[in-house]
Amino acid sequence: MIVENIKKLRQSKNISVGQLGKLSGLTKGYISKIENSDKAPPLTTLSRIAVALDTDVTFLLMESPEPTENRNGMCVVRRNEGKTVISKGTLYGYNYMALAYNKAGKNMEPYIIEPALGDRETFSHEGEEFQYILEGTHEFYYNDVKYILEKGDSIYFDSIVPHGGRSVGKERAKVLVVIFSYKR
Repeated sequence: MIVENIKKLRQSKNISVGQLGKLSGLTKGYISKIENSDKAPPLTTLSRIAVALDTDVTFLLMESPEPTENRNGMCVVRRNEGKTVISKGTLYGYNYMALAYNKAGKNMEPYIIEPALGDRETFSHEGEEFQYILEGTHEFYYNDVKYILEKGDSIYFDSIVPHGGRSVGKERAKVLVVIFSYKR
């Protein structure tokens, strides 16, 4: 679904794989690998591709992406209307639920993520990020310094600095994440 959305949008804008690589700061080979994979790349990579394609990350993550209609520049998403945009996880085993999927042109991307159990992954992307632990325990790394975050804890950081984490314990943690992008 995600890789198809990238390819369809790229083709609809008459952008070659090589051009998308240059626009996103990724290699032509990596873009090709993404488009030929059955798993989504990390959210940070999707963010770079979304900026290059002049769209929102949520658009790339949607099962059936459709243009959204904004009313008065806002959107309301009720508690049972959040969209699970990656129900089987990414290459890194994270699950994402988009909370403002129907707001076009946004600078912030709010999600509920469930970090994988097991190995931690490292991400780096432009912007700022806020995380609030809703459930469980999240082992968070920021520039290789480890923080154990539990329900009710939060962290706000420059997301260009290498960061990442994993769920700790028997259950996945649930984390509210808001990523701010300087793109707009």
